Amino acid sequence: MKDIHKTIEAVWKIESTRLIAAIARVTRDIGIAEELAQDALVTALELWPEEGIPENPGAWLMTAAKRRAIDLLRRGRMLAQKHEDIARELEGQQQQLGDALEHSLDQVIDDDILRLIFTACHPVLTVEARIALTLRLIGGLTTPEIARACLVSEKTMGQRIFRAKKILSEAHVPFETPRGDELRGRVESVLLVVYLIFNEGYTATSGEEWMRAALAEEALRLGRMLAQLLSRESEAHALLALMELQASRTAARRGRNGEAVLLLDQNRSLWDYAQIQRGMSSLENARRLGGGARPYALQAAIAACHMRARTAQETDWGAIVLLYDALMQTSPSPIVALNRAVAVGMAEGPAAGLDALDAVATLDGGSALAGYHLFPSVRGDLLMKMGRFAEAREEIQRAITMTQNLREQELLANRLKQMDDVRE
Repeated sequence: MKDIHKTIEAVWKIESTRLIAAIARVTRDIGIAEELAQDALVTALELWPEEGIPENPGAWLMTAAKRRAIDLLRRGRMLAQKHEDIARELEGQQQQLGDALEHSLDQVIDDDILRLIFTACHPVLTVEARIALTLRLIGGLTTPEIARACLVSEKTMGQRIFRAKKILSEAHVPFETPRGDELRGRVESVLLVVYLIFNEGYTATSGEEWMRAALAEEALRLGRMLAQLLSRESEAHALLALMELQASRTAARRGRNGEAVLLLDQNRSLWDYAQIQRGMSSLENARRLGGGARPYALQAAIAACHMRARTAQETDWGAIVLLYDALMQTSPSPIVALNRAVAVGMAEGPAAGLDALDAVATLDGGSALAGYHLFPSVRGDLLMKMGRFAEAREEIQRAITMTQNLREQELLANRLKQMDDVRE
């Protein structure tokens, strides 16, 4: 019985997105579509333990959800909930409704999933709501799983998801892939949501773990899907390249006891070179589409520089500085400037890096990085390399108080210990 339930969970993970997308294409309401898909899952949980797993479980779930949608439409319960244009279209056609829906649901294509992604990431929602809804509908995560990933209570996350679906319904957001300028504007939003999910998984903002590997893997899955569905969009390929290259270091980023291991200290034999190759191929796809100088492509190119170096000493820091210069031109931000300062410190020495870093501090009066723990962390590291130990200790201690990730606190505390050992 337990094994069957695990199998059902696995099938749901694989099929839920396509199922919800197919139903939503007809109902034009992702809330209703999710309910109907969930009904099909409940039926599977009731029947499969007794009857066994069907030969094609995805098709079984689709058929079950299809029947419920047809029943609901035939009873007229959905007509009051549909948008006015859909209601007018269906009025007086109850006899043909079942056959029409049956045909529509049989035409499931990947475009349905693309529509679902764009709907979940609609600008009418806050970024937090987009992330939650994306993880729910496209990622297939449960509300408790999303709550843990986003560091909020299950109740708060449940309310956030409920409000998001309600806002989409009340705003009559069309279930469609936008076109033209709207598409270009929305692609940026969709990619940003996936990137934010990946970043939180790659380095957790708080908690006891350095990474949330499952969350990063979910973002990768979404990125691979987007690169396939948006095959002519260079930044979709570039984002996938960036995530593949970053994720290839996962096994080397944690020590035996889960402690954080930074890039320069990693055992490069633990890197996933097959994944690196996939990332390089995606970056080449982005360049072939003419997007080599766009933000995600430049970030992926920086990651590729690290990947090509067989040892930390062989890293081409000069090339990385130039790539950050280009990124500052296309997508300037204090974080990019901070990362550039690190590269300058590696390429030209800690004094040059410190000058670049202090220049960052003057941006917006320093307010942009005032609460960012990596600023004092990087500054402390540069000061330590320059032998200015008292100032370095002060900066690193400040960084420890600012980060909420216990593994990062451990890492910084070890740096203090190493500095004390050098001074002795």
